[in-house]
Amino acid sequence: MAARQLHEQTNPRATLRTAVRLAVHLVPGADHAGIVTVGRDLVPESVAWSDDVARSAQALTGMPGHRAFWERLWEAPVAVLEDTAEIKGAGQSLPVLGVGCVLALRLRAERRQLTALVLYGRKPGAHDERSLRVGRMLAAHVSIAHDSATVQEQLTEAMRTRDLIGRATGLLMAREGVDAAEAFDHLVRASQQQNIKLRELAQRYVDAAAPPREA
Repeated sequence: MAARQLHEQTNPRATLRTAVRLAVHLVPGADHAGIVTVGRDLVPESVAWSDDVARSAQALTGMPGHRAFWERLWEAPVAVLEDTAEIKGAGQSLPVLGVGCVLALRLRAERRQLTALVLYGRKPGAHDERSLRVGRMLAAHVSIAHDSATVQEQLTEAMRTRDLIGRATGLLMAREGVDAAEAFDHLVRASQQQNIKLRELAQRYVDAAAPPREA
């Protein structure tokens, strides 16, 4: 059921929003959930969150006291903070927020950035072996569903771009009396000279050719 809900989403952002909702519902000890990206600077950036507590917690884990936690996630697929009170300084804001423990599960890792599903429990030590097992299963499904949604979105955008460039090429053929290859070459040269993307230039041609809207 959870896998179906993930794979039914039509774009990557919707997939991640569904993921955090499912995490709170399915993973034992997960009272709040979020998804972050973390660069080599070890500062997380929020991508999705289940509620305001999760969003606030994501911001707090960007404090310097949490750098070791994110460093562990670069080295292993799972990082656990069993008691947030152990983080001194700014990190003690997490207990005040009502977050007692944190479990981070790596979704994907690239050269300069990783993406993680982060689960927040109200009580210290709330994440046990079952939390880890269910969390890792969910993370695997989220990763696959997100990659699938990303590819689908890219394919859809590519088809839209192809159609748009085709329309702009047709307009140039009619206006300049040239064939398709010459019209396309004209678009490419203009794109390079004006230093704008080919798709954006094609959109300008199409918009300029559209009949004016009635007032």
